[in-house]
Amino acid sequence: MRVKLTVLILALVAATSIAFTAAPALAADVGVSVSVGQPGFYGRIDVGNFPQPQLIYPQPVVIQRVPVAVAPQPIYLRVPPGHAKKWRKHCHKYDACGQPVYFVRDDWYNNVYVPRYREDQERERHAKGHGQGNRDD
Repeated sequence: MRVKLTVLILALVAATSIAFTAAPALAADVGVSVSVGQPGFYGRIDVGNFPQPQLIYPQPVVIQRVPVAVAPQPIYLRVPPGHAKKWRKHCHKYDACGQPVYFVRDDWYNNVYVPRYREDQERERHAKGHGQGNRDD
């Protein structure tokens, strides 16, 4: 009985240590949602009415040209360091291999885009919170 208990405890310790060792590898598969305007966001941004973005490269980057009657409009992306340099390797993650891409600089994103984006979001929340169009007059 004592031997079985010892074996059971050792098996439990081994399984636990394997689980903790594998946890960092599995953490990459967990779906974490990061939105525009939050630290760690990488992806497409809408520059609409924002000031002209500061770019990593002055010309858009296109990996594979696709035959179309009308040339696709360029998109603006914020990507992690290294992704712009090796865009061919990373473009599929952004569904942008056949599209002209401008890469925005991190300092412009953090110091211009994010504060203005947050102000716009707060203004929209404030307007909705004060019942514009929802008054019972």
